[in-house]
Amino acid sequence: MSRGPIAIVVHSYFEEDPRVRRQVASIIGSGRQVDVISLRRPGDPADGEVDGAQVHRIDVQRHQGAGITTYLAEYLAFFVRAAFRLAREHARRRYALVQVATLPDWLVFAALPLRLAGVPVLLDLHEAMPEFFASRFPRAANPAARWLLQAMERGSIAAASNAITVNQALRARLVERGVAADRISVVPNSPNLARFDPGAHPSRPFMADGTLRLIFAGGLTPTYEVDVAVRAVALLRDRRPDLPAALDIYGRGDSQPELERLVGDLGVGDRVALHGRIPIEEVPAAIARADVGLATTRLDAFTAASLSTKIFEYAAMGKPVVAARLPLVEAAFPADVVRRYQPGDAESLADEVLALVDDPAAREAAVVAAGAIVAEHSWEHDGPAYLELLERLARDR
Repeated sequence: MSRGPIAIVVHSYFEEDPRVRRQVASIIGSGRQVDVISLRRPGDPADGEVDGAQVHRIDVQRHQGAGITTYLAEYLAFFVRAAFRLAREHARRRYALVQVATLPDWLVFAALPLRLAGVPVLLDLHEAMPEFFASRFPRAANPAARWLLQAMERGSIAAASNAITVNQALRARLVERGVAADRISVVPNSPNLARFDPGAHPSRPFMADGTLRLIFAGGLTPTYEVDVAVRAVALLRDRRPDLPAALDIYGRGDSQPELERLVGDLGVGDRVALHGRIPIEEVPAAIARADVGLATTRLDAFTAASLSTKIFEYAAMGKPVVAARLPLVEAAFPADVVRRYQPGDAESLADEVLALVDDPAAREAAVVAAGAIVAEHSWEHDGPAYLELLERLARDR
């Protein structure tokens, strides 16, 4: 029996999607070929190879911070073109399985013709779409919209052979809403320790140059309250003039113009640098150059069931972490391992940063303990279960 290729459809830039990149690397490492259908960045070719995968890029413009109508038009344009491309490639490649990554949930219907032809379809729920919608578009988050989004979520899972999501809280939420427990599994969004290897980069002793270097690496959207980190830097300047504190921000998103204005208004342009997005291959080196990793996240119904992978990445690189006090953060890490600030409170964030500065013994102990937790929740630990699920579902010829 020949082991057929696997197709992955994702409404994102494949090069910038660490979860899908990890999955693809594992599939290729198991001996299967992978085709990816994703968005196309300006300047990228329509087709090419990345990490051994054949990537087919759909030329649909991505919008961040736009209105609902613009988002819907973008989703629909990608859906239609991805469905046609998937069907065309299947006629040539004969896929053993199709994986569809959200958002949106209903992108799974792009694989419906293949599903009807007997090809298994795995739905990878990166986010909870009803809660994401309410967080992103609060004015439109009425009961009717919520009911519709929940119905779409259930229908999308029903259209797939099986589904996976990123943590037990999201799985439990889906089971409570009527999804059969045996139809959904958890594949954590865990870091790849082969990539986040502190031994592969020059080690920086804490405050080696006399400056406290803070880092945030992630999306610049309202969900990640990076503005709180900027305000905390201003507070550190005022409260501890003898402590030079700098914040390096790596990422892009619709919050960037607001952050740039805030940096100017607070007069911290000499302490806060917005570097833009960097390739995911360069993120470990950027973390290695820092002293403290910040996982700033706004608390709402959406983030209450999320656990930032930034925490794991910082910890894997041997850096102490300050994160927002969210339910899953508190469940995953003891308070003395990952410092927690009150979401939305810059004073609280500044206090936790200073606690790390002023107690070297506790800081070092936290780094060691966090590293041990991450080692037990890495992709090296979780990836085999993901591959086992794929092999169980794949229909080889």
